[in-house]
Amino acid sequence: MAKITYIDNDGTERVVEATNGESVMEAAVKNSIPGIDADCGGACACATCHVYVDAAFMDKVGEQQEMEKSMLDFAENVQENSRLSCQITVSDALDGLRVTTPESQH
Repeated sequence: MAKITYIDNDGTERVVEATNGESVMEAAVKNSIPGIDADCGGACACATCHVYVDAAFMDKVGEQQEMEKSMLDFAENVQENSRLSCQITVSDALDGLRVTTPESQH
């Protein structure tokens, strides 16, 4: 299990316990985290689970694959720390992960 902090673009923080092996997006959906729409259900076929990963965790969340890079082209306000939360797998190494949702997922 890992504790993940989801931060709204207005600064509101919500901490949830996520199960190893599930995605950061799945943990968000299970816990009704606002700002994670997950329209495609985690198939990496949209960009509605876009998050900004805290700099301290960028080396722990893994590298973007080509499909994720392509999908991020559809996201607004993409930054160097942008990731699709459906592509980040929860593990003990991510305990304390902080992600921020953008102002809009569309």
